[in-house]
Amino acid sequence: MTELLNIGRNRAQESTNAIERMYITMRHLFIRGFYKPMGVSGETLREALLTLRPEIYGSIGESKVELSGLQYIIERLPEGIEECSFINLTSDEGYSNSHFKPIIPPKRRRNCYRIDEEQMNIEITRGRSEIYDILTHLTFMFIESHKIMQNVVINEVGHTSRDWEKLSAAVSKVGDLAQKEKEIAITHTANILGRTFAEINQVYDRFATTENPHKFLHLIHSLGKLAIREVIHGDKRVITFSPIVRERLGHHIHGEVWANTIKKTLHKHGLLNRKLHIISANMHSVMNTLYSPLALEDMLKEKSSFEIYEQLSNAKNDKLRETVTKKALQEGMISLDDKSGTNIDVQIFDLAKLSHYKGYKGLNGKKDAPVIIVMDYAFGEQAYETMDELLKPYKDEEEQVYMNVDSISIMGKAGILQGGKGDLMIPDAHLFEGTADNYPFPNDLKKSDFEGQGLQVFDGSMVTVLGTSLQNRDLLKFFHDSTWNVIGLEMEGAHYQKAIQAAAKLRGNISPEVKLRYAYYASDNPLETGSTLASGGLGTAGVKPTYIITEKILEQIFNDAVQNLKS
Repeated sequence: MTELLNIGRNRAQESTNAIERMYITMRHLFIRGFYKPMGVSGETLREALLTLRPEIYGSIGESKVELSGLQYIIERLPEGIEECSFINLTSDEGYSNSHFKPIIPPKRRRNCYRIDEEQMNIEITRGRSEIYDILTHLTFMFIESHKIMQNVVINEVGHTSRDWEKLSAAVSKVGDLAQKEKEIAITHTANILGRTFAEINQVYDRFATTENPHKFLHLIHSLGKLAIREVIHGDKRVITFSPIVRERLGHHIHGEVWANTIKKTLHKHGLLNRKLHIISANMHSVMNTLYSPLALEDMLKEKSSFEIYEQLSNAKNDKLRETVTKKALQEGMISLDDKSGTNIDVQIFDLAKLSHYKGYKGLNGKKDAPVIIVMDYAFGEQAYETMDELLKPYKDEEEQVYMNVDSISIMGKAGILQGGKGDLMIPDAHLFEGTADNYPFPNDLKKSDFEGQGLQVFDGSMVTVLGTSLQNRDLLKFFHDSTWNVIGLEMEGAHYQKAIQAAAKLRGNISPEVKLRYAYYASDNPLETGSTLASGGLGTAGVKPTYIITEKILEQIFNDAVQNLKS
């Protein structure tokens, strides 16, 4: 038994060391300004990732190509990046005012620009976490591309296998592939990837786009083609960091513009001195919870509120969402689409203009009714930048106005270490992975607030990780089994706490009595095979926990407001 514990501890230590090496190496390469991912300069990153073997990258350490992990990263990288030998990470340097058309990955909001056939530029506006995320995904992609190359190059002069020639012919064909041609191409591709025909067939359509239903074949061919050029002809792929992004990183340039826009809007509408409740959440749940009972009153006579929420979450129900949005704009919502580069949209809700909530009308027309600020999800370290800037006093020409922040609520998705998708986590501390930093805090949300809702609820500590793409089973199991009582992992909690505690206890920007509410629902369980983020999204399973948390946060905000009115 002791021997097994020691083995687990050693593997966890190896994983911790691998993460630390990746973290240090990426910072070093960033300062250096460029590197070749499959060259000597990228060797440490490759070795660390292969040692770590993150759950999300599945069979990265095996000779067969990982399919689910490949789908995961392709959804988060710009269309066509697999064709590019030169990838340049830039700041916001004016490409939006050029002829270049922005390419926005479906699962990561970042502006990317295809400069020419060989080069892709990716704008970095979210800080170091975005760089770690991109470099980790690219390292995985390059490792997989070399697996493809090794399976098709049959001698040192670059002659390729019959399977590769058949795949090349399929992707070169003008027009659509007939079913027979598609299945022949899949057969040859399966041999190249070390996978079965059934495995390829199962994931084929997940990669498809409207413009390219056979994107999977083109992706594999492009990855293999560049790896062959790299090995046989010495045309190394290169990642560079522009001088501007290296100069701006860490200086809160985007976060400052973003926060000032919010404060100017509050000042303009006479809301700056009111009690403020900040919520980090999505851009639909608070609005739908407050206004769907008003906008969809007739529907609620026949359906439950959660059935309505599910319909509103369906991408096909545009008109239904427009009805709720229109009502929200009529009754106190101000919508701020981001133009700062943070990619964090904001909604401001003046509760004095809300006619009623769940029958309660006591705030309507009150000059001291609270204001809710909902900010979209930050990304990793960006949480510190945005919250730090938001909590600073507003400076106009005449005076400095401190924000009257009454509560800060953080809700979102996280990986869970026990239970399953959709279950809830109520933390009382955040531990920052790879450091000795820990942030205990009093959470106004309790486990008992959510019991009896048909979901499992866990309370304890959360680990704030450097990136979801570095999830490692051995390390997570060690955290779970240790005395830290870790229940889950996410990317922003410690960064939010760092900003909040500095603002409340060191700088005096907000009251030290500010109420904190943290709650997460499980997007995946990285300790369970087939339950990682790469296995797919939550779908409608995420609707119930999202709105249960939202309703509880709003209930506490309204209860506090009622008490304040009485006093």
